[in-house]
Amino acid sequence: MSDILKQTLEHCDWLKSAALQQLFDVLEEGGEEIRVNGGAVRNSLLGESIGDVDLSTTLLPDAVLKRLEAAKIKAVATGLAHGTVTAIIDKHPFEITTLRRDIETDGRRAVVSFGKDWLEDAKRRDFTMNALYCDRHGQIYDPLGGYDDLMARNVRFIGDAGERIGEDYLRILRFFRFFAQYGNGRPDGEGLKACARLKTGIPQLSAERVWMELKKIIGVGDPSRALLWMRTTGVLTTVLPESEKWGIDFIRDLIDAEQDLSWPVDVMTRLQMMVPPVVDKMADLAGRLRFSKAEKRRVVEWAEASLPEGGVEKDEFGKQLYWGSQPGICDRLRGEIVRQRHRAANAEEWLELLDYAQRWKRPEFPLKGRDLEKSGMESGPKMGEVLKKLEKTWVASGFVTGKEELLRNI
Repeated sequence: MSDILKQTLEHCDWLKSAALQQLFDVLEEGGEEIRVNGGAVRNSLLGESIGDVDLSTTLLPDAVLKRLEAAKIKAVATGLAHGTVTAIIDKHPFEITTLRRDIETDGRRAVVSFGKDWLEDAKRRDFTMNALYCDRHGQIYDPLGGYDDLMARNVRFIGDAGERIGEDYLRILRFFRFFAQYGNGRPDGEGLKACARLKTGIPQLSAERVWMELKKIIGVGDPSRALLWMRTTGVLTTVLPESEKWGIDFIRDLIDAEQDLSWPVDVMTRLQMMVPPVVDKMADLAGRLRFSKAEKRRVVEWAEASLPEGGVEKDEFGKQLYWGSQPGICDRLRGEIVRQRHRAANAEEWLELLDYAQRWKRPEFPLKGRDLEKSGMESGPKMGEVLKKLEKTWVASGFVTGKEELLRNI
């Protein structure tokens, strides 16, 4: 049976772009072939928006570089060992990878051999819906039956699921991400069993790759079903042991809050609903998954923050915000809102506090060390103690005591 489908993508505007057509002109010269692969084809068939446009070619990487440079197209050797070159036209990147097959894998990375066989290139991919290609005219090529799986929203490994996972254990997390994005009903049984059986290979992966993929899963429109299956198979506990006794029960409630309250999707907020607000645990989590400094600060400040007491006056709450972490307190409030919505009579009160906290501007303490020096005090530890005491007096007054009055309290 031919792998050429009757369906085409000739109607897609992105395929007609001058930049992409220029790449086809440059790289097809001399009988070579180049096709769009993966996400752009997959999403276009589903009528969904596309992100980057990635391409596959029969040209060797060095030849791709030479042709791009000759055409005065900026070229970056982003992964020559794996056959990848990035072309940049009008600040838009196109990742171009030579057809290849794996000749050696260890669960983390592969050694590849370049070739011109489209079927071999398709077989080394992870899921059938990822092995779809289209040419410059929109003609779709489906060597492994990925179209039917895509239309059925069935995320299925190519060939033997265990073998595909053994080539790169990150495919376990990708399986759940693709299910979250495209899946329908229950995940593919063979894929699910293989993920459960081989999850012990995940710790072999770099922390950066695991965290990047986990963020993508959590950031999907609705990851709740995928997270449930990750928990059922033990995969979630493998990558996020902090969630074991905390759970994912409030993820669906958070998604409802995002939609009802127009909250933006925020990966860190979603993560916070899955782990306990314990400072040591959050510091360990940040270190293990190699969080960025901003990500680590976010989860630690959230864990350190305290919720305001019920019925607190805004003035008193402002003092808590001053001495604490405003972002951390806002994060704690969001979590409490999710837990209290539709369950407690004071849910509206928490929403008002969050609104106040988000709009709150930190007032500036009116005294500086130089003010104390002018009054005759020498700089040093004593001055620091006095400044801190006066600052507490100023905050206790509701930030209204002026500089002159504070100096009289020295």
